[in-house]
Amino acid sequence: MSAGGTEGLHEKAKGLDTMVPSDILSLLSSGQQEAARVVDAVHDDIAAASALAADAIAAGCKLIYAGAGSSGLMAMADALELPGTYGIGRAQIAILFAGGTSNLSDMPGAPEDDVDQARLDAEAAIGAGDCVVTISASGSTPYALAVAAVAKEKGAKVVGIANNPNAKLFDLCDVAILLRTPPEFVSGSTRMGAGTAQKIALNMFSTLMAIRLGHVHDGYMVNLRADNKKLVERAARIVSGVTGVDISEAGRLVEKASGSVKIAILLAAGAKTKNSAETMLAESGHNVRRALGRISG
Repeated sequence: MSAGGTEGLHEKAKGLDTMVPSDILSLLSSGQQEAARVVDAVHDDIAAASALAADAIAAGCKLIYAGAGSSGLMAMADALELPGTYGIGRAQIAILFAGGTSNLSDMPGAPEDDVDQARLDAEAAIGAGDCVVTISASGSTPYALAVAAVAKEKGAKVVGIANNPNAKLFDLCDVAILLRTPPEFVSGSTRMGAGTAQKIALNMFSTLMAIRLGHVHDGYMVNLRADNKKLVERAARIVSGVTGVDISEAGRLVEKASGSVKIAILLAAGAKTKNSAETMLAESGHNVRRALGRISG
């Protein structure tokens, strides 16, 4: 029986193991680039998904990522970056990974079939108003399907990301993102092309979400959590870049703002006190551009 989609074999893979290394690497590289290009076809879907996520976070609800195997790792990578990069509270980000994070050392395959555990994980984590991003290259992974089903029952919004057309996962989703990647050069190894497309789509999804939440200003991450020397220095550079004050003054203002880049920007722009800057920011929906408009106005 022939397999298609993520289980298919790339038409140029015949004799792959007989080629010289440089030719193999050229094919693998082309496969990655081919996979990356499929994301261009789903910008509208990614935008719709990011709106659901931003609405959930703004309402104080959670953004929950769920998946198994390689897809689960892509989900986890995106989720773990959000608190540090965009200052989103860790309590608002959750990760449901088939088998749990304790299985990351050997990645057994059986947990992705464990529907009962998926339902337990989902019941414990998901509430009404949350946004749940479920990822499955095949679109039929039992763990991902079960999490999506519970999310719907709970009144959460569901985003589904899959690489196969007509994925079962899409039947359970408010927004479906089909990353129609070609077959892999190593058949079924979805950590390759499918994973590359997933990673790009997730990067775009979460970045657009952060922009919607007001955590990006002119390409600067103005809600980062500055909790090490490198990030404290980056915070000062951001304040300087946005407002034009010199680095030493920017650093002083970051310290005065207790590490808040947004508050430091408003202080540099003319806010009289930290408290007044906090009030302006809150009244502007925590959007720096709108808050700056209140000062200049």
